Amino acid sequence: MKKKIVIIGGVAAGMSAAAKARRTDPDADIRVYTDGEHISYAGCGLPYFIGGKIASEEKLFARTVADFAEQDIAVKILSRAEEISPEKGTVRIRDLAGGMTYEDRYDRLILASGARSFAPPMEGADLEGVFSLRTVRDSLRIKTFLQTRRPREIAIIGGGYIALEMAENFVDLGCRVSIVERGSHIIPNMDEDMATVMQRYLESKGIAVHTGRAVRGFFGTQTVGGVHTDKGDIPADFVLLAIGVVPNSELAASAGIDLGVKNAIRVNERAETNLEGVYAAGDCATVTHLLTGKETYIPLGTTSNKQGKAAGENAAGGNAAFHGVIGTGIARAIEMEVSRTGLGEKECQAAGIAYVARRIKADTAAHYCPASREVYLKLIAEASGHRLLGAQIVGYEGAAMRIDMLATAITVGATVEQLLDMDLAYSPPFSPVWDPVLVALNQF
Repeated sequence: MKKKIVIIGGVAAGMSAAAKARRTDPDADIRVYTDGEHISYAGCGLPYFIGGKIASEEKLFARTVADFAEQDIAVKILSRAEEISPEKGTVRIRDLAGGMTYEDRYDRLILASGARSFAPPMEGADLEGVFSLRTVRDSLRIKTFLQTRRPREIAIIGGGYIALEMAENFVDLGCRVSIVERGSHIIPNMDEDMATVMQRYLESKGIAVHTGRAVRGFFGTQTVGGVHTDKGDIPADFVLLAIGVVPNSELAASAGIDLGVKNAIRVNERAETNLEGVYAAGDCATVTHLLTGKETYIPLGTTSNKQGKAAGENAAGGNAAFHGVIGTGIARAIEMEVSRTGLGEKECQAAGIAYVARRIKADTAAHYCPASREVYLKLIAEASGHRLLGAQIVGYEGAAMRIDMLATAITVGATVEQLLDMDLAYSPPFSPVWDPVLVALNQF
């Protein structure tokens, strides 16, 4: 008898799970249900679609429903899972187009329900011109508003990666941009001394950055006219809420599935939940931090694909493991790049780790090359033994991707001393004789 695998969610984790399950078990009955209209799309490309750098939404789609059908994977869009009955091994599905509900049986269930934009209840949040960005539909609504209303004063609430990327695209569209961040600095997952470099750059480009300001609500008549904060009002005829996401875990919780940190679905390295035969992956699920060994929640597309792949293989009878993450991330705003991996200073302090931090300023290329620009690089290592724990980079073109060699070093547990003599590539257009990474390592 064919094994029946039901997957809830049709973006990164869900479709990676479906594809891997099919490769693992060519005979399995695989069905995917998603409440959205679009599947298997590049959510990280949405800011650049809004800004016009990506010509059409079709460019964002990796694969279509028809593509998966060719693999004998049935994908049902506009189909919302409303209830899981583990004792019966069924899921109740609502057809959002027709309104009818029905049950489907499963032998293995994979929850890849993703996350949604965090939007705390605030006065005026229902005004026209107040948006969040999570899906292709969100991007199409934003793009339509920008084209028809022509807003000129943009307020972005939150100072993370999405804020940086959207600020770039709004500036390119000729808008004036304000970033409002409740914390002490933008890019909250970086240390303040590094984030300040980016803040100074944004301000040099005419972007107003307001840190340490709490948003109280929005004002306007029908269409938004500005933002109320605890330190005064900020004019805006368009507002983007970019203050993080929350996992879509309510369906799991109601079925008796354990939740972990930040209410994400708790899973082990095999992507298994506490219920036999039920897996979870992607932005709805926890992961393990490889440096602390603790459960964490770091929703990223790369993680979703890897964890989804493990869930799909195991649901189909395989034996895969996704061991965890170190929080590697990268973003750009106009010409300035940022990246980070591992632990920052506050994370080390919270974990009780004695550490040493070093920061340097260097050039991205040989100083006599026209392309050479500045780069700031910060390394964090254990105080005893100098095992590398974290790295952060802020700089111009060619700076940020250096984070990958450092992420590799952290993953394998390398010490500063083991890395001092790395044989890194050198050519004047790409690096100085002493690459900034080597310069930073030699500060310990």
